[in-house]
Amino acid sequence: MLRFIQPGLKVPTNNDPKRNQLLAALPEAEFQRWLPHLESVDWALGKVVYESGGGLSHVFFPTTAIVSLLHVMEDGDSAEIAVVGHEGIVGVFLFMGGATTPSRAVVQSAGKGIRLKADFLLREFNKIGPVMHLLLRYTQALITQMSQTAVCNRHHTLDQQLCRWLLLSLDRLASSDLVMTQELIANMLGVRREGVTEAAGHLSDAGLISYRRGRIKVLDRPGLEKRSCECYRVVKDEYDKLLPVGEAV
Repeated sequence: MLRFIQPGLKVPTNNDPKRNQLLAALPEAEFQRWLPHLESVDWALGKVVYESGGGLSHVFFPTTAIVSLLHVMEDGDSAEIAVVGHEGIVGVFLFMGGATTPSRAVVQSAGKGIRLKADFLLREFNKIGPVMHLLLRYTQALITQMSQTAVCNRHHTLDQQLCRWLLLSLDRLASSDLVMTQELIANMLGVRREGVTEAAGHLSDAGLISYRRGRIKVLDRPGLEKRSCECYRVVKDEYDKLLPVGEAV
């Protein structure tokens, strides 16, 4: 059984760090060296992991939670540019050379994660070995997701955007249920709540989802994929190509 060595910190035994694909893909020697430095975190829905313009003392590897990266405008409005779940890491700007970022990271789906001190990760990254190559491949996949999100928001219908968003979220969850209000979805997509209500109604009428009291259940995933635009498949294919299949949920 894996044990976290962190004085004074009680770590749940069900938060195995290898539920995160990047941590699971580390060579065993690196993983064992990292293990004493890994700390478990438990995130509630809506928890702000980091704010726009702020520094970062830790990077985070979600295990069961999903974190949304939101671009924040000067007037406070924001829209989602990417989601990070058990396949990735929150805080790529740290090892890409940026001290801060204009994005905000917010927990989209409550759950657990692993955190690691930023200075430790930087030292590992700068060794120019397997850690650097793994993180750079992940960053390329993340950039693809960001680029495709921008294209999707500009050229595709809200119904298609909602399908893409639901599918990307499902890929990062262990079930077909999402706990998410329409207001939060609207904030993520950068649209009005009424638009999300209408789009969700279309998907519900088609028998693809059910929605009640802040809980969305996907009833027909193949139908949802068929209704989505090509953006979901482009993103998924890039992640499948660049990232190894780990022991993620």
